[in-house]
Amino acid sequence: MRRKLVVGNWKMNGNLAQNNRLLEKLAHGLQDVSQVDIAVCVPYPYLFQAQQILANTNIAWGAQNVAKHENGAYTGEVSAAMLKEFGVSYVIVGHSERSDAYCESDANIADKFAIAKHHGLIPIFCVGETLQERESGVMEYAIANQLDSILSVSGGALLDQAVIAYEPVWAIGTNRTATPDQARAAHSFIRERIAAQHPGAAETVRIIYGGSVNPRNAAQLLSMPDIDGGLIGRCSLDADDFESICRAAC
Repeated sequence: MRRKLVVGNWKMNGNLAQNNRLLEKLAHGLQDVSQVDIAVCVPYPYLFQAQQILANTNIAWGAQNVAKHENGAYTGEVSAAMLKEFGVSYVIVGHSERSDAYCESDANIADKFAIAKHHGLIPIFCVGETLQERESGVMEYAIANQLDSILSVSGGALLDQAVIAYEPVWAIGTNRTATPDQARAAHSFIRERIAAQHPGAAETVRIIYGGSVNPRNAAQLLSMPDIDGGLIGRCSLDADDFESICRAAC
């Protein structure tokens, strides 16, 4: 049985004082939650702070992006090896807020996924459709293209110890959430797409849902078949809300 995973994505939020209060409260409030894997993905400048506070707790920490290169003249980029020095476990790749704003191609995101795996990081690979794609009936085609950027290179082998995050773009930070049945259907499609090429990976890969998850809808969403957890945005900045969501996954 796949173990549930709840990941907080702080996006471009936080400061040293605020982070300290949040992380300390999470470390205390979630110390008895042993049935679920928990992580927070923080902005690069706060990785050291997360490492200092969360070491020896049941909460892992991660980054929100990674360079596709090992090193070199890539001003502003941060490599996987650098992330490893701060004890990072997870790294988000392909989040729509980045891929849209910085025009990242599926191939570029696949490179980031591969380099994260090469360095022993757990990539959280984001896929999802826009509202136009859903309403036009090409949702599955759009998601399949994103998935195939990984599967065509690895045949599914790279999905070992990786995470897929289904995030309908129209539900991110909008207070619009996919219904449990919509989310379940998308997750089932993703798993079936993987199974067609790599049955073993389909059984073990965790597929988590992101898109305005909150304490009111978490229990119903996270109890659906094929939904193995959540990627939490806004509510990960509130310790009580994030704790509630983590407990809903138990």
